[in-house]
Amino acid sequence: MSHDHDHPGYKAALKAVQLALVETQIRAMKDGEKAVVVLEGRDAAGKDGVIRRLVEHLSVRATRVIALPKPSDREQSQWWFQRYVGHLPAAGELVIFNRSWYNRAGVERVMGFSSAKQQEEFLRDAPGFERMLVESGLKLVKLWLDIDKAEQARRLKARREDPLKQLKVSDLDAVAQDKWDAYSCARDEMLMRTHAAFAPWWCVRADDKHAARLNVLRHVLHQLAPAKIARRIEAPDPAVLFAFEEAALHDGRLAR
Repeated sequence: MSHDHDHPGYKAALKAVQLALVETQIRAMKDGEKAVVVLEGRDAAGKDGVIRRLVEHLSVRATRVIALPKPSDREQSQWWFQRYVGHLPAAGELVIFNRSWYNRAGVERVMGFSSAKQQEEFLRDAPGFERMLVESGLKLVKLWLDIDKAEQARRLKARREDPLKQLKVSDLDAVAQDKWDAYSCARDEMLMRTHAAFAPWWCVRADDKHAARLNVLRHVLHQLAPAKIARRIEAPDPAVLFAFEEAALHDGRLAR
């Protein structure tokens, strides 16, 4: 059950930023701009809810949400980035990856779905891959949604108990809590090694779903919108959304 009306002022703020996103997309379609938003994060960190608010009023034709199933045998034999390249945007399009090529640095590493050599190659190659995307004129926004262990436990339990959420329950849910520390290590190394000036990671403290949604939408807008549109919308709250830096791994901003 969505409680998007619970926070005072939330609905009005959400509407304002969604309107600005619509105007931004109209402009991007006219100018032929291409954008990719990568959403990564802990299990149950709220990626689906963020995406719903982000695309709610956007053009179905110019917006695609990509959430790929596990790779087929054929795809497993391909170059790792190959299955993602086919989903990249053409002129005027926005593509949102609900989990992305970073699977290799997260779930595949924790669950042993790929070899240590493949995982190492990925961490080495991802920045080069992203540099090519950005240099080709594509705008890339990478977001990591972080929640603490107790909040994840609460959300996974609510998911299991809500019949409407049964499609969200996965075999990996059970592992999320058991392998919490392994996921933390994987996250830390991924952020450290794939954060770059041309493709930075932005971290979101997502324990409060409403604050997370609103701040992600504001951030995406400030990254993609022309200045004239962006000026109307306040900047994200740095207590909720901040550029990754190594200190965040130790100062409590990212959950241990």
